Amino acid sequence: FDNNINSLLNILENIVENGIKYFVFSSSCTVYGNPDKLPVDENTPVKEAESPYGRTKQISEQIILDVLKNTETKSIMLRYFNPAGAHESTKLGESPSLPPLNLVPIITETAIGKRESMLVFGNDYNTRDGSAIRDYIHVMDLAEAHTNALQYLITNNEAPNYDTFNLGIGQGVTVLEAINAFEKVTKQKLNYKIAERRPGDVPAIYADYSKAKNLLNWHPKRNIEDIMRTAWEWEKVRSKKKR
Repeated sequence: FDNNINSLLNILENIVENGIKYFVFSSSCTVYGNPDKLPVDENTPVKEAESPYGRTKQISEQIILDVLKNTETKSIMLRYFNPAGAHESTKLGESPSLPPLNLVPIITETAIGKRESMLVFGNDYNTRDGSAIRDYIHVMDLAEAHTNALQYLITNNEAPNYDTFNLGIGQGVTVLEAINAFEKVTKQKLNYKIAERRPGDVPAIYADYSKAKNLLNWHPKRNIEDIMRTAWEWEKVRSKKKR
């Protein structure tokens, strides 16, 4: 809460004081909670969050709406689904200071030998292989969406003062499918074990990104295999630097 809420309040204070005209905020699909229907679009009801992180994003979106509604600042909430992958150059990628909770860095850390094995939380969900479904989006596609969103705010006089967009690839991938994709593109065999479901995990969620496609002229260009390939190349470089 301190990082997500207090940091946002500091940013908003500066926006108001300095008359900043445009603001693009990194939100999350966790604001939807456990959705009743898939895929999720921007009109999907925001339900009770399944995790404290999701709750902070719900609160953040409401704070932005409340603070900026009486200003001339135009804002866009970009609701990320599951960002992953790294820059093709291997010069930029995820470098968690704490043990990661997200699937892709856990996979790469297991493959590189930082972990003896990894856990797959739940194999009894009502999905095609029993593991949870997520919508994994490459970080470079996210970066392009940010530039498109800012350009949309700057050039479109009819843009509303507050708007939301989903950012995903529009396809659900199970945890086991993600593992298989990694093994396919890297030729690395992962040591994983099935564990009980993890509290706060929803069974399935993936995006309808048609609004971003239509208004921001954006669409994802990379798939789960691109994510795994770039994440693995980054992990190898990152691990060498720490030796």
